[in-house]
Amino acid sequence: MIKVTLTNEILKKISIIDENRFSLSTIDLPPITRNKLRKNSKKKSSYASNKIEGNPLTEVQANEAIDKDEHRHFLKPEQEVRNYFLALGVMEEKLKQKEQFSKKMILEIQALVEKGASKEKIGLRGPMPPGVLFAVYDSETGVPDYIPPEYKEIPDLLDELVDYVNTTDDHPLIIAAVVHYQLVTIHPFEDGNGRTARLMSGYVLDYYGYGFNGIGSLEEYFAYDSDEYYDSLQMGLPALYYSGRENPPHPEIWVNYFLRMMELYSKKVYELSKASEADSLADSLSHLNSKEKEFLTYILKKRLYEFTPIDVSKMLGVTNKTVINRCAKLSSNGFLMPVIVNTRVRSYRVSEFSRVNEKNILKILK
Repeated sequence: MIKVTLTNEILKKISIIDENRFSLSTIDLPPITRNKLRKNSKKKSSYASNKIEGNPLTEVQANEAIDKDEHRHFLKPEQEVRNYFLALGVMEEKLKQKEQFSKKMILEIQALVEKGASKEKIGLRGPMPPGVLFAVYDSETGVPDYIPPEYKEIPDLLDELVDYVNTTDDHPLIIAAVVHYQLVTIHPFEDGNGRTARLMSGYVLDYYGYGFNGIGSLEEYFAYDSDEYYDSLQMGLPALYYSGRENPPHPEIWVNYFLRMMELYSKKVYELSKASEADSLADSLSHLNSKEKEFLTYILKKRLYEFTPIDVSKMLGVTNKTVINRCAKLSSNGFLMPVIVNTRVRSYRVSEFSRVNEKNILKILK
């Protein structure tokens, strides 16, 4: 198991990432903008993570594959990108339930990554035929780049990793880096190890609040220079797992690289969110007609932060249906939130986005 000592360099990077995280927490994007950014980010991650593994699709082709009808026939590179996008969606649902990191989750995600592949590609790898060495080979020279641990050791190594994640008091960024390294190094599957490692490491980041609202793609930074990515994982160690990779002498090589990519990623997410914040308010208001804008202005000026449509209809002298229609439009653009009781909308409240941006909204609508 990789053991990380917190050097001054590592602590400095963690501090910078935490600062970017705090800065991002001050930005409140409307749901429609946030969801758009999240979907675009998932597409970028699906493209980038597969690019690292040699997937030949361009980003445009990858996006087209994701957007295609699911009932169509897909080529293997298209299916790989779609599988990653699907896995990201499944992990979003797991995050909502605060599902704990587990061996079951690792296996489930790898099965999604390898969806459509042959049965032997899904699940933990088993024994090789006599005289055949399981290894990661250089595609040009045929020389083993990495010889992972024996298949019999995989269950115990995964149990050790799961126990570490769920009991350690290490910083979440360190935990994510360790998960990434260990899954690539244990290499528990015939295929899909790198993609599964990046997904599970990302889940740890999300679980501990370092997912940056699902905006941006950390995988993009790994894919920018895949040679540096692999060199950092290998740390200059021999190809054989038992010759140092099970407990690397200088794990800070990988951790520093991982945190440097996190630093760049977190900074970019903040900048992207800040730019979107400025544009999204005007854009969201542009989708409202004059009557809806007047209604929003009235609600904010009267400080009706929670109300029933029938009460407001009496104040304005319009029908209840008119108010309901206007509330529905304001809700779809993130200015109001429906209060649902027993599956029925009973009232509406002003969204957090509107409360934070109240002065700017009234200024624009003046």
